[in-house]
Amino acid sequence: MKFAKVALLVGMGFVGMNAANAADQGNGSVTFTGSIIDAPCSITPQTADQTVPLGQVSAAALANGGTSTPVPFTIDLENCTLDKTGGDTVSVTFDGTADATDATMLGLAGTASGAGIVIGDAGSQQIDLGVPSAASGLVEGANSLQFSAWLKGEAGASATVTPGDFQSVANFTLAYN
Repeated sequence: MKFAKVALLVGMGFVGMNAANAADQGNGSVTFTGSIIDAPCSITPQTADQTVPLGQVSAAALANGGTSTPVPFTIDLENCTLDKTGGDTVSVTFDGTADATDATMLGLAGTASGAGIVIGDAGSQQIDLGVPSAASGLVEGANSLQFSAWLKGEAGASATVTPGDFQSVANFTLAYN
């Protein structure tokens, strides 16, 4: 009888070992991030954090304060619920590390130099860093705020555009009126 109990326990141990040694057929994790904001609209996840490729721009095009072609981008708002007492317009303020010679535009980080990034409104009128854009009207539901960005060479006799790679980050803040 003792032998049967020992054999049963040993057999159960082998079954447990086989289950523990089963092949890993895939695993992973999912991380969810975000924030809850006190605002009449939500910012879509696709446009809350985005990359706008400005392309490969010739140094010659940026010489003497020249500019590249504006590249459009949007900040999309969803689930807008407007209050009848106000909050039916929004302005956007862009901030970031300013260009060393022109504080109205973003500076470049990387090996390229002698230019900066200008952010413009829907009509490609420059929006200076730290200055709110003109107010845009809102409607219930979804709204798309239109902007553009382009490179601008630094002006002046001693300005030199140096080719290379760059990046720059602009943070934005919405203000509802």
